[in-house]
Amino acid sequence: MRFPKKIRAYCPRCDAYTEHSVSIYHQGKRRELAEGQRRYNRKLKGYGSSPKPKQKRFAKINKKVTLLLTCSKCSYKHFKTLGRMKRIELV
Repeated sequence: MRFPKKIRAYCPRCDAYTEHSVSIYHQGKRRELAEGQRRYNRKLKGYGSSPKPKQKRFAKINKKVTLLLTCSKCSYKHFKTLGRMKRIELV
């Protein structure tokens, strides 16, 4: 899917439709010292090894694409989730 790099979208901070720059959101690296990650690591220790059963087959082959919209006026950032797609291109 081809998606424009700049769109007019609603900005909650400006309370108006403004020009937004669009980028694809990528998840950051997990923090090992975060409480949830420490709890998960503790659960992985020992004989059980995995807290949940491993999935044998993949039900879904595509990831959902999340866009990061940045307001050009106030630099407020918010997300817009698109559906599942194999490829996205910002033009």
